[in-house]
Amino acid sequence: MANENKRDYYEVLGVEKNAAADQLKKAYRKLAAKYHPDVNHEADAEERFKEINEAYEVLSDPDKRARYDQYGFAGVDPNFSAGGNPFEGFGGGFGGFSGFGDLGDIFGDFFGGGRSSRSGGTRAARGENVVVQIEVSFEEAAFGCKKEVNVSRIETCDQCHGSGCAEGTQPETCPQCKGSGQVRTTQSFMGMTMQSTAVCPTCGGRGKLIKNPCTRCKGKGRIKRSHRLIVEVPAGIDDGQAFRVAGQGSAGANNGPSGDLMVNVRIRPHDIFTRDGSNVYCEMPISFAQAACGAEIEVPTLDGKVRYNVPEGTQTGTTFRLKGKGIPYVGYKNRGDQYVTVVIETPTKLTQQQKELLRQFDQATEKAQPKKKSFFEKLKRNFG
Repeated sequence: MANENKRDYYEVLGVEKNAAADQLKKAYRKLAAKYHPDVNHEADAEERFKEINEAYEVLSDPDKRARYDQYGFAGVDPNFSAGGNPFEGFGGGFGGFSGFGDLGDIFGDFFGGGRSSRSGGTRAARGENVVVQIEVSFEEAAFGCKKEVNVSRIETCDQCHGSGCAEGTQPETCPQCKGSGQVRTTQSFMGMTMQSTAVCPTCGGRGKLIKNPCTRCKGKGRIKRSHRLIVEVPAGIDDGQAFRVAGQGSAGANNGPSGDLMVNVRIRPHDIFTRDGSNVYCEMPISFAQAACGAEIEVPTLDGKVRYNVPEGTQTGTTFRLKGKGIPYVGYKNRGDQYVTVVIETPTKLTQQQKELLRQFDQATEKAQPKKKSFFEKLKRNFG
């Protein structure tokens, strides 16, 4: 997608320019779920999905976001200029118009010339990134796994090997641009005569004319194909995050490098565990007797069951920590912690004999319930 046709990344995600990281993530998840090609079969769903992922990839990265905020698309476009600075080439100033070629390109925007001198069709261009989505279990996300994905991408035509020409033929040099892919135009602006370059209208910037196109790719030099690939999900990845598989995207034009494969990850909910970053949380039901007297209980973790001593007098809602039993930090061996909240379960469907025993127990332990005693004393002071 050409930069001039792109929508502002903040507009794409529907957020303000000062949006926090969690707001960006929330907006991205909502839109990605809505426009994912597997669930949305509208004609433009795939393009919208790519647009959403491209916007989030930039805005979720602090460095890329800073460059985008300062320079716009030029700051994050690797094909634009060294360092992504749209004003690079001016040096310290105009200085006798030493950067005249760049200046002509910038003023060329006013006359429809655009940045054509930097984007001629004969120049090698990086291929587009390809986006897929996978679903993994809670444990697979925690410890990493391998998954097979179906990747639909643009590849160099295996019949013409990217030339776009039928077998036994060769492309011809464009007579208008002499193979450069560009034509120079002269325009007047504010009393000055400015020269700029534009894409050659005859060859579309390729510098070549194909008289006998390849029957397989119709002269484009590239075709769309699907592949099954095995990707390695990194340990510790969170729901809604993505990881990159370098070089597995679409092939570049004019022998340019291939784009990357971006794999979005969705995690299936777990029956017991939830997570916040690298920490794991769960609730553990225990009996009144276990809480009152203390007990050794078995607690489920991602590594299996571990034993934990609940101290006597434990109150419902008490949370204890199991250090290092959480999710690994992506790229590190260290792990977060697991937090277990105990919930005292009240017995139900008691027999008359059991109820009577509980009443006797309640009376016998009245002095051992300081919170209850304190509450009723406060109640008496305030209400008589």
